[in-house]
Amino acid sequence: MVHRIFSLVRKELQALLRDKQGRLLLVGPVLMQLAVFPFAATLEVKNNTLAVLNEDAGPESFELIQRFSQAQAFTRLLRLEGERELADALDRQRALLVVRFPPDFSRSLAAGKAASLQVILDGRRSNSGQIALGYIRQMVNTWLAGQRPAPAPELVVRHWFNPNLDFVRHIIPSLVAIITTISTLVVTSLSVAREREQGTFDQLLVSPLTPGMIMVGKTVPAILVAMFQATIILTAGIWVYGIPFAGSLPLLYGSMVFYILAVAGFGLLVSSVCATQQQAFLGTFSFMVPAVLLSGFPAPVENMPVWLQRVDWFNPLQHFIVIVKGVFLKDAAPGVLFQSLWPLLVIAALTLTAANWVFRRRLA
Repeated sequence: MVHRIFSLVRKELQALLRDKQGRLLLVGPVLMQLAVFPFAATLEVKNNTLAVLNEDAGPESFELIQRFSQAQAFTRLLRLEGERELADALDRQRALLVVRFPPDFSRSLAAGKAASLQVILDGRRSNSGQIALGYIRQMVNTWLAGQRPAPAPELVVRHWFNPNLDFVRHIIPSLVAIITTISTLVVTSLSVAREREQGTFDQLLVSPLTPGMIMVGKTVPAILVAMFQATIILTAGIWVYGIPFAGSLPLLYGSMVFYILAVAGFGLLVSSVCATQQQAFLGTFSFMVPAVLLSGFPAPVENMPVWLQRVDWFNPLQHFIVIVKGVFLKDAAPGVLFQSLWPLLVIAALTLTAANWVFRRRLA
């Protein structure tokens, strides 16, 4: 039995690696995403334009504007002269946000009264606008603390596992999970469909291989390819981007095997239903996009409605991102990771069982 499965695995690997283009496709996209994602997929706000409408003639407003102009988030300061220019700056997206100083801003501060400061955001870029608003609020609070005669209470903030809030430390571990998901789904979902299109699927059926052996033979190459690509990303994250690896490699790779089995179940299920590679690719795409959006990578899972969080429990990518970050950045203990690992075991059992049932039913 082992020899038969090994022969099928070797055939699958030869189909993937038989030409130069196939070998390049296993490495090229991974390297390209490693070079682009850490710099493009970031929530940091940089190189934006800040518009200022200053209706105040006092020194306090001018001093605060100077502080705004020195912030790294805003490389250009756009000075407005009236309501019409304010509306035009936002309508044409010439500025991310507008800070408006009322005429009595400096007088109110000089009299010891509370002074109002209006900030107008572009709602079409809500996420970036809220982050930039946080920068503005922090600069204003720091400036006000320096204006008061009594020292303001000092707030000491520490960021565990990412002291400098480097967004690359969020991207690289997440990229390990996303790339392994894509490679596993593509390899498994297209395998049976490719056999049907090439006319070799009937040869598999008349061979001594059982449906279970065929599924194992289609899954093992996906595991090898996904772990190879994950190794490339881990190596680049440690040696190129300088992210310290805090955890255990055997624990990470062991968890990765269970995760790939869970994703391979989805891929084999799609492959068992589809008759062509085009259908399999569309089925993979239909699963991949919601899986990434609901994984907690672009937005926290806690922000979702409760009913969607319950449905998202069956998303293996959500659980594996927690495992990768826990091992990579935190050196999380196996007992802690087991809370995210056992759902992968359940999902793998359900998807592989469903794929096997559909596969046998299609053969009947």
